[in-house]
Amino acid sequence: MKTTLALICLCGTISFTSCSQKSTNTSGSQLTSVETKDPNADYKPAFEGQTRVRAIETKTPYKFEVLTEKLDFPWGVKTLPDGRLLITEREGTFRIVDASGNVSEKIIKGVPEVNSKGQGGLLGVTIAPDFAQSRMIYWTFAEDISGGTVTSAAKGRVADDEKSIEGATVIYRAIPSYNGTLHYGGRILLDKDGSLYVSTGERSDKVTRPQAQETDSGLGKIVHITTNGEPIVDGPFAGKARPELFTYGHRNVQGLAVHPETGDLWSNEFGPRGGDEVNRIIAGKNYGWPTITYGIEYAGKQVGNAIQQKEGMEQPVYYWDPSVSPSGMTFYSGNAIPEWKDNLFIGTLSGLHIIRLDIKNNKVVGEERLLSDEIQRFRDITQGGEALYTVTDQGRLYRISKK
Repeated sequence: MKTTLALICLCGTISFTSCSQKSTNTSGSQLTSVETKDPNADYKPAFEGQTRVRAIETKTPYKFEVLTEKLDFPWGVKTLPDGRLLITEREGTFRIVDASGNVSEKIIKGVPEVNSKGQGGLLGVTIAPDFAQSRMIYWTFAEDISGGTVTSAAKGRVADDEKSIEGATVIYRAIPSYNGTLHYGGRILLDKDGSLYVSTGERSDKVTRPQAQETDSGLGKIVHITTNGEPIVDGPFAGKARPELFTYGHRNVQGLAVHPETGDLWSNEFGPRGGDEVNRIIAGKNYGWPTITYGIEYAGKQVGNAIQQKEGMEQPVYYWDPSVSPSGMTFYSGNAIPEWKDNLFIGTLSGLHIIRLDIKNNKVVGEERLLSDEIQRFRDITQGGEALYTVTDQGRLYRISKK
C-alpha cells in the first residue's frame, strides 16, 4: 500500500498522493483503485470502468486552507461576482463570507420558514447571471404544507444592505407532501438558457419509493422550470400530468453540475447501502430507482428483486460500493491546475473526502480522494476564480488552490 505524502503548513495539510492499493473490482479484473474495502454486494457492473477505476493523483502542488469554522450546518455555497461566497445554513439562514473568512451576520429577515428536522432545512442555492445588478437568488428548502413537507424552490432579492431577502416567493413545490424528514434532494442549478433544474428525493420510506417511477408525482425527480416556476416549453413530459419533469427514477439527488465544455447536465445520488451513482442526465430518461440498483437495504437485505439492469432504464456512468454519500458537486473549469481541467469534484459525507473524477468521452477514467485527513463531511463544493470552495457539516469553509 502506498502511504499518504503530506506537508504541514499554517493553512493545513497539503496532500499530494491518495492512499491506494491493488484491489479487485466487481468484474474480476485487477486494478489500482482508491477503494480498498470489500463491496456490500456481489453485483457485476454493466461495463468496464463503471466502478473502482484506477487511482490518479494530482501532480501540481496545491494547498487548502480553512477560511472559517463559524458556520452553522452549511448546505449550499455559491460564489458571488465580487468573489465573496453566499452560503445557506440548514436552520434557515443565509451567510456571506469574504476571501479573508469574515462571516456576515445571519440573514434571516424575509426568508420563508423552513422545516429543519431530519434532512430538511434551507438547502441548495444558486444566483442569477446578472446578480451584480439584480441581486436575485434562487434556493430550495423543506417546507411544511398541508399533509406534511415538500421540497420547495423559491426566489428573492438580497437587499442592498445584505440584512434581508426581499420579495421572497415560492415558485415550485414537489408534491405530493409527505409526513417524513428524509430525502429532500434539494440542489438547484441555472442552465445556460437561464432556466432552473431542481432535484427532489423520493422521501426514503418504502411507501413513497414507488413514486420515483411515477410520472404524475414530483418525488424522485429532476425538474426543469423557468425562474417563475413554469414548466419549460416542449419539455419531455409536456402535455402530461407533471410537465415540469425532466428525468425520473431517482432516489435522492444532492449533486447537479453542467459540464463546462459539452453543456451536459450531470448528477449524483445516494444509493441505499452501496450503489451511490453519478449520472449523465438526458431529458425524459428513467434512472431506475427503486427497480434497479447496485446497493442493498441498510439492514442487509436485497432491494426489490435485486436486479441492476433493465431495458428502458439508464445505467449510472459510475457507482460506488461501499457508499461514499455524494453531495454537492462541480466541474473545474480553471487553468491553474491543468490536470483538473473539466474534472468533476464531489463532496462526500460518510466518505469524509472530496472525490475527483477524470471523465473522458462521458466515461470515468480515474478517481482521486482529496482532503481525507480532514475528517469532515463535505456537503457542497463550488468554483470561484481559479480556486475551489467547499463547506462541511461541521461548519467549515475551505479554499483549495494552486500552491
